Amino acid sequence: MPQETDKKISHYILKATELKSLLDILFQREYHVIAPSIRDKSIEYDPIASFDEITRGWIDHQKPGSYRLANDEQDRFFGYVVGFSSWKKYLYPADKKLFEAEMDTKNFRVIEDGTAAPKYAFLGVRSCDLKAIEILDKILTEGPYVDLDYKRARDNALIIVVNCTRAGENCFCYSMGTGPRAYSGFDLALTEISDGEKHYFLVDTGSRSGEELISELGLSSASEDEIKTAEKAIEQTIANMSKILNTDGLKEKIWANLDSLYWDEIAERCLNCGNCTLVCPTCFCADIEDTTDIAGEKANRTRKWDVCYTLNFTYVHGGSIRTSCKSRYRQWLTHKLSTWIDQFGMFGCVGCGRCITWCPVGIDIAEEAKQLIESS
Repeated sequence: MPQETDKKISHYILKATELKSLLDILFQREYHVIAPSIRDKSIEYDPIASFDEITRGWIDHQKPGSYRLANDEQDRFFGYVVGFSSWKKYLYPADKKLFEAEMDTKNFRVIEDGTAAPKYAFLGVRSCDLKAIEILDKILTEGPYVDLDYKRARDNALIIVVNCTRAGENCFCYSMGTGPRAYSGFDLALTEISDGEKHYFLVDTGSRSGEELISELGLSSASEDEIKTAEKAIEQTIANMSKILNTDGLKEKIWANLDSLYWDEIAERCLNCGNCTLVCPTCFCADIEDTTDIAGEKANRTRKWDVCYTLNFTYVHGGSIRTSCKSRYRQWLTHKLSTWIDQFGMFGCVGCGRCITWCPVGIDIAEEAKQLIESS
């Protein structure tokens, strides 16, 4: 986890040709570098072993229920926005063995997982996803019950943010106060500038670890013009963001419309597939599964991601509490935009737009919230 520096954020210039040098230092320091790649025709975050494996020259086009990649005429490294999954899958894995137990004479002996926490370096984290990690930090490490596996992975993680200089069609991070620029919580923040003549990154340091990396690279300080160019690119991204969600009083407005007939209209379209929760970078619900071998001599306890769209999610003796599609979608949206604030003091949505893009029928959380309020 980044240890905030006491110094004012410094600005440096990293030439596009020098990005390889940054990667080489991370490899030398034995980081498991996770970076964007292309898999299943989508941007994915995968381990890389060399600079040549970094994806370059692609942008994404996202609409409700639609995602496609296209060539980037500016040949940027980070011209796209976000893909299907988030960095959560490394900090809070979808399938995690908690412990193993085996029969020892007449008693069970618990065998803890002694695997050391991975030393991750996340390259290409967007500001909305950085906020999602901050939300998970609060939930999983600051409450009365700390998820030690998450905390170990988080403490070892080095985060290199990329500020957005292009707005995706489903992005509404500015409405949620989560982007398109990151201000804190990172080790390094990159703003990519490519205008056909120059191609470089404005680099901001956000921690002592980030400063050490910059020192080792020997980068020169950015000029005022270079800083202004990066600021202008981010401001243009905000201006180009077409999706807006007014969050003023949103918590109370959603809560006041729990009995709205508009929930039925949404339910007529919703498939209850759970895609929105699976792609969400802040959803953390999980199920605990116990298994034994056929001889009853060994047992495993595993944590697996769960979704609130299944009947079993709210099953108690006698049946499920939320039996209708309407009740399950209402629970999800209400939690994200209203009751999450009661629990954790912040929204559960960061405006990344994934749930809109990867919904098979294109249900739009920002638009549905707007229509829900206006229909009352």
